[in-house]
Amino acid sequence: MTLLELMGRALQIEKELIRELFEDGMQNMRMNYYPPCPQPELVIGLKPHSDAVGLTILLQLNEIEGLQVRKEGNWIPVKPLPNAFIVNIGDIFEIVTNGIYRSVQHRATVNSVKERLSIATFYNPNVQGEIGPAHNLITPQTPALFRRVGVEKYFKDLFARELDGKSYLDVMRIESKTA
Repeated sequence: MTLLELMGRALQIEKELIRELFEDGMQNMRMNYYPPCPQPELVIGLKPHSDAVGLTILLQLNEIEGLQVRKEGNWIPVKPLPNAFIVNIGDIFEIVTNGIYRSVQHRATVNSVKERLSIATFYNPNVQGEIGPAHNLITPQTPALFRRVGVEKYFKDLFARELDGKSYLDVMRIESKTA
């Protein structure tokens, strides 16, 4: 909670809004094992996607590269650092911050000779809650970029789709009336 609260405070989002949304939320953990592959260019460990959650904390357990983030159309490797966590903004926090904090599209690749191990912890909002841009971030100059939706509906609709980049976040966007 503290990390989410501090990130919200930087945008002057009320602490209570963050607590109400995430305090009784779900936390999931996933352990990832990527075996070595003699032809890594022919496979992908995990398809390109952004995490649909509020926040992801990732620990890369061995020093094998494999996590890549997309920046300006290019895949950039994330060098594993011993005893360091990677914090990824998820789609839900991008929605709450009205696009100020952006979720990151990433993928996992495999190594030709060594296995890769990681542990990811995902922070989700309370399933009874509602997600949408924080009210204090909506002004005539900065209108809402995303629609409001119940968390339960968000996840039901998300899991009905295929993992594909940031496509579900695009579904949540409000169409511009000036376009």
